[in-house]
Formats: sequence, structure tokens, C-alpha cells
Amino acid sequence: MTDAVAAEWWKLRSVRSTYVILSITAGFVFFVVLLAFQQAHVWDGLDAAQRARFLLRPLQELGGWVAQLCLAVLGVLAATSEYRTGMVRTSLTAVPSRTRFLAAKAVVVAGTGLVAGEAVAIGCLLGTRLVVGGRPFPDQRASIAHDLPGFAASGAAVAVFALLGLAAGVLLRSAAGAIVAVVLLWHVIPLLVFHLPEPWNERAGSVMPSGLPAEIAGWGAEHSIYGGLLPPAAAAMVLVAYALVPLAAAGLVLARRDA
Repeated sequence: MTDAVAAEWWKLRSVRSTYVILSITAGFVFFVVLLAFQQAHVWDGLDAAQRARFLLRPLQELGGWVAQLCLAVLGVLAATSEYRTGMVRTSLTAVPSRTRFLAAKAVVVAGTGLVAGEAVAIGCLLGTRLVVGGRPFPDQRASIAHDLPGFAASGAAVAVFALLGLAAGVLLRSAAGAIVAVVLLWHVIPLLVFHLPEPWNERAGSVMPSGLPAEIAGWGAEHSIYGGLLPPAAAAMVLVAYALVPLAAAGLVLARRDA
């Protein structure tokens, strides 16, 4: 298994798209920080009543939200690039156990997603806090230690999306099809769910993957298209299921289908 993981790590590092995707992901941290400068400038020109309604957290969450899509695309390409080039046959010759092959790929993709996700989510939190300084935004009065677990959950959700992309790539064998499937789950379906009649919009919105980190942190769903009905433990279980169930389906299909 160690050799299989090492091989998958080498393959991921040898693909140029990996560096492009990670660069775009990191670039959003700087983009969020720049927007924070603009938010701070706007704050300085507001009166007391307007400042009481001026929130910063939606901006802080932007980097982690975009990282979900970026790393999902990375997961897709980690699978489909091998089918496109025919490298999958060589890989399965070197690692005959298809379960081990997929598990090794999942370890590498999830690890990359987790590191990138945590770096982006926490970087956006710390970067924006540094920029706004002592300005008492109404949703920034808690300490960094208080807000950190929620942003750590957001970073973990990036790894889940990376595994979702990997599973979609194995199941569909098409980069375009798998990316479309991930985008639907990432944002299109939540938007459709948001327009369902009550109470179904909040019930369905509470299990959308992009909204689960806020529920894990206990932030609620105010000013969000997602629901907030799940307790933290249940939200964490649903988030884990989003990673494991599609991956298990991909493993079954990979074991029964010709390379």
C-alpha cells in the first residue's frame, strides 16, 4: 500500500494541471484579502446603524467555497487523465488489486485536498482579520480561537469534494461529465433547493455538502442559501457520507468493469 500511495503521489505531481489548480486555489486567498481591504474602506465610511448590519464572514468563507470546486476538479482529473492516456492499464498491472489502487489514489487526493483546504480556509480567516484590524464588525467580535474550528471544518469539506471528484471521474470516465456532476452538487442543486416551498427548502438545504461545515461549527444558516437544521454531529456524519458512499460505488464499478 505504501508503494501504491507513493506512485499515486508521483503521478499527481507529474501532471501540470495539478499546479494550475493549486495556484488558482491559493490565488483566491489573496483575492479575499484584497476584498477585505475594500470592505474595511467601506466600513470606515458607514454610520453606526449601517455598521451593525455589515458582515465580514460571507467574504471569509469565499476562499474555502471556491477551493471545494477547484479540488473537486483535481480529483476528477486524477482519475480521468489515466483513462484518457491509457495509463490506467499500466497502473493496474503494477497494482493488480483495484481496491488498493483506488484506495491509494483516494489517500493522495484526500490528503492534497485537506492540506489545500485548511490552508485556504484558515488563510482567509487570518488574512481578513489582519486587514480589518480593530474594526468591530458584528460577526468578528469572537476570538480567532472561537472561529477557528468552523473554518477548519470548511477546510475538511474541501477534501470531501476532492474525493467526490475522484469518485465521479472513476464512475463516468469523462472529465467533462464528472466536472458537470460536481458543479451541480456544489452550487446548482443547492440553488434549486433554496427555491423549494417551505419547509422543504430548509430540510433539503441542510444536507447540501457546501453548507455542512457551517452546521458542524454551529453557525446556523442565516444569510445563506443552505439550511441549518442538523446538529453538529449529524452534519459531520453526512459530510463523511458524501466522501465514502460515492467512493464505495466507484470501487464496486472499478472492480467489475474493464479498464
